[in-house]
Amino acid sequence: MTVAEGYRTGTIKRDRRTRDRVAQLDRQIAEVLRVDHPQSVRHVFYRMTDPRLLEPVEKSERGYRHVQHRLKELRRAGAVPYGWITDTSRRGYFTDTFADRFDFVRQISGLYRSDLWSQTNTYCEVWTESRSIAGVIEDDCRELAVSLYPAGGFTSITLAFEAAEQINAEHNGRDLIIFYIGDYDPAGVLIDLSLEAELRQHLDPAVSMQFVRLGITPEQIVQYDLPTKPRKDTDRRSLHIAETVEAEAMPAVLLRGLLRTRIESLLPAGVLAAARAAEESERGFLLHWANGGTQ
Repeated sequence: MTVAEGYRTGTIKRDRRTRDRVAQLDRQIAEVLRVDHPQSVRHVFYRMTDPRLLEPVEKSERGYRHVQHRLKELRRAGAVPYGWITDTSRRGYFTDTFADRFDFVRQISGLYRSDLWSQTNTYCEVWTESRSIAGVIEDDCRELAVSLYPAGGFTSITLAFEAAEQINAEHNGRDLIIFYIGDYDPAGVLIDLSLEAELRQHLDPAVSMQFVRLGITPEQIVQYDLPTKPRKDTDRRSLHIAETVEAEAMPAVLLRGLLRTRIESLLPAGVLAAARAAEESERGFLLHWANGGTQ
């Protein structure tokens, strides 16, 4: 019996952690983030439910709140950098301003990107069920120059329409492949089906789309021994699912690795390294011009 199961059944009584036990939990959290960051709070929570840890937390909302609190305290104390936790559910909106055209070029030169996909027959996008997952893979999608859409559950028809219109404008005769990451639960296994149907409704008939659930799958639950929890008795959807798994239950390093492997397999060999070299050269030219070099 795991600690979490003991809490649920009452075999193990909940108790207040001693100072030494809190310190051990803090060390576990800091080490998980040191090895792999950024991660969402929920990702860290699931790592802390591992019963093999010296100080595991219960697999419950109470356990989640405790990990969330410890992360807040660790960041405020400087033990964990703020940037190691991602939260895309809350973002500000900014207006960029510039002193002059040279300042403009200097500031935006870092945004210059080569088109990694110009030599491929594929147009690729990534969709996620939650903003939490999107925040974990955002840097990888940016590096690999693929669009990332957090659906936020059952996506709005407006977002699906706008995404389809963007695909229609950008695919240029290439095959479309969409990688989807979402929960394995009664709602989660229906969300991607709904999204795929909504996109197909608005895509140009000439677009050939392959829609792939990258995670979570039944095979991954077994392969990676992902933590599960029973489905809600009141949910009558997808009755074949007895145990549910949130996407955040997959360690972030595994999730990013799976995504990068699948996306990079669609790119020609060496294109990423060549693009980086070209980008560095072009950015250097822009900065040279902005700093008073020969135009």
